[in-house]
Amino acid sequence: MVAYVIRRLFSGLIMLLVVTLATFVLFFSAGKDPAAQTCGKNCSPALIEQNRKALGYDKPVIVQWGNFVKGVVAGRDFPEDESLRKSAPELAYHCDAPCLGYSPLQSANVTDEIKQSFPVSFSIALVAFALTLILGVGFGILAALSRGGILDKALVGTALIFYALPTFAIGSLLYQFVAIDWGWVEVPKYSTIADGGIGGWLAGLFMPALTLALFTAAGYVRMTRAYVLETMSEDYLRTAKAKGLSKGKTLWKHTMRAAITPIMTMAGIDFAVLVGGAPITESVFNYDGLGKLAVTSTRTPDLPTNVGIVVVLSALVIVANIVVDCLYAVVDPRVKLA
Repeated sequence: MVAYVIRRLFSGLIMLLVVTLATFVLFFSAGKDPAAQTCGKNCSPALIEQNRKALGYDKPVIVQWGNFVKGVVAGRDFPEDESLRKSAPELAYHCDAPCLGYSPLQSANVTDEIKQSFPVSFSIALVAFALTLILGVGFGILAALSRGGILDKALVGTALIFYALPTFAIGSLLYQFVAIDWGWVEVPKYSTIADGGIGGWLAGLFMPALTLALFTAAGYVRMTRAYVLETMSEDYLRTAKAKGLSKGKTLWKHTMRAAITPIMTMAGIDFAVLVGGAPITESVFNYDGLGKLAVTSTRTPDLPTNVGIVVVLSALVIVANIVVDCLYAVVDPRVKLA
């Protein structure tokens, strides 16, 4: 097990390096001069050239990528050009590891930017993930147990409706009617646990998390229903029923254990995607999360912030996949780690 985890971590690290390199290559192949994007529309040629050296854009792409990787591990000094640091020591800045770069457009350390935005997105994703599993898996089981009945058709039909609606439409409807017109909940506002306690934290996250959960859970309803029905038709389950095993034990001990493996695969990836895949939802509720930061940095364009966000989200996806792979053997003994 330990050897398998080490191999998966090593392969994940290689994949992360490839993703960051691809990000650098794609950015510089876009045809725009990144140095010209660092100081607005009134950049003078001298200032553009100075920023090019300060940020290392005058070096080959592979060298810039190597400096970025080194900064993540051991920190980094800005400006990149040593002569500039000596001639203008007031501009010298050391970015401690893990350093994801420096954004001249925001005049801020990319790591600090992500630290400010990440808790908001992570909190929304965490609550949305919990609601997704509760609603999606729970209603999927109910639909399977009432196959062909009114409840089955109602649950699947409702899931299809929410799956077809874009998240901004769901969020806007919830915000306008539930929070403003009907006043069932307070207007959502993000609050940290330190400021508002767990209750205030959950209250501020419920609406945006529910927006994501209603959309994401729709897929889980259909998938859970399909896998539960498929598993219930297996010979060993019919044998268990014939031997007098109760319906509840048959469902939870045998059916769900076999059906949970593909659900885990989807859930592990979805959690990482939820963290950075909610820019529209964050915009609807005016939350300054990682998704909103990604949209802003992409429009600019802001290479350091773009790369930093890609690294964080890629790392989340890789870690989620490793965790899911390791849990397979726990959930389903038929799965062997090779």
